Amino acid sequence: MVTAGRGWYQEWGKPARELRAGDVGNIPPEVKHWRGAARGSWFAHLAVEVPGEGTSNEWLEPVSDADCGKLD
Repeated sequence: MVTAGRGWYQEWGKPARELRAGDVGNIPPEVKHWRGAARGSWFAHLAVEVPGEGTSNEWLEPVSDADCGKLD
């Protein structure tokens, strides 16, 4: 849930989606994605993770400045 600011969310292979305060997302397991602040803004959100047996998070490569620069 986005609590303040403006940002972006993108699932692998799909278009980026703008996020604003009050927006809520549900990210299913095994979905490669990223989220972050929009240019000239800051971004705050709450994330809730439901634990499961034999599961873990995997942090992947950072989003490039070039990819972020394509947004806004």
